Amino acid sequence: MGDTLQTATFSLDTPSGPHPAEVVYRRAGEGDPLVLLHGIGHHLQAWDPVFDILAAEHDVVAVDLPGFGRSPALPDAVPYDLPSTAAVLRAFFEALGLDRPHVAGNSLGGLIALQLGHEKLVRTVTALSPAGFWTESERRYAFTVLRGLRNGARRLPPERLARLAATSAGRAALVSLVYARPGRRPVDAVVAEAIALRDAVGFEATLAAGRSVLFAHELPDLPVTIAWGTRDRVLVRRQGVRAAQVIPGARLVRLPGCGHVPMNDDPALVARVVLDTAR
Repeated sequence: MGDTLQTATFSLDTPSGPHPAEVVYRRAGEGDPLVLLHGIGHHLQAWDPVFDILAAEHDVVAVDLPGFGRSPALPDAVPYDLPSTAAVLRAFFEALGLDRPHVAGNSLGGLIALQLGHEKLVRTVTALSPAGFWTESERRYAFTVLRGLRNGARRLPPERLARLAATSAGRAALVSLVYARPGRRPVDAVVAEAIALRDAVGFEATLAAGRSVLFAHELPDLPVTIAWGTRDRVLVRRQGVRAAQVIPGARLVRLPGCGHVPMNDDPALVARVVLDTAR
């Protein structure tokens, strides 16, 4: 199966009746299905550093969440809250014939992955620095960081963005809040994710829906791994301890030297954590 970007079109049930929805995804590999979910303002290319490693053992599907990357906004009748996003992904799974896939998610994607686990739509969950285990002050700090990153991306002219991304110092200025090792991120990837953040039509609605979110489900009988980068500057790592207390059966893993989006910082370690869970 090829790994070019594809689009799934399906129907969503809403209070005002069925509405069409689209999700863009990349798919490659063979084996048990494994779905990858990115964080807020990011896109499916966040998983590029580990995609091929995972596809060597699984049928891997990396998703642009609705309103992010190349996936269009949700229909007007569908909010960007957690239950609605889970319903969208349920319909997406059905459209692709994915029967309870493994799922791994980062940040917002980690929170969504845990919600999918709560709704018994997946067989295992790997959550990398998932949202939803914050105190109110930690949430406000994280949202301030995210808004600052988006405002910066929106103010930068394309030519200035390209010049910044071309230097190590510029890449550090652009993405060191999310990557512990920004110099490892390719120039074109830094430019593309700044554009994805700038153009994310679902950003504000998703952030607004997250103001009251606290994940509080124990997820019994579901294999769950919570992994946290020791250099996460967006969601501080003590939230991982809190997550393990909320989900008593979860495995808690440290990701030494990794930031908030750890797939780039240590691809081999992150791939191993995901594969160890998705057995």
